[in-house]
Amino acid sequence: MSDAVKFDAKMLEAMVCPVTHAGLKYDAKAQELVSKTAGLAFPIRDGIPVMLVDEARKLA
Repeated sequence: MSDAVKFDAKMLEAMVCPVTHAGLKYDAKAQELVSKTAGLAFPIRDGIPVMLVDEARKLA
């Protein structure tokens, strides 16, 4: 994973959950943006957040 493109955490300030419009938390280890209010984790692929509900992982 060392060759992976890093997500610009500064972008996080402008991003919100597409479901709840609440703020997101960046999980660098999992490369996900987490919406605790929606119970979803959105993947980051090649440095680009995939903010589609169908692509999100449900939190346990």
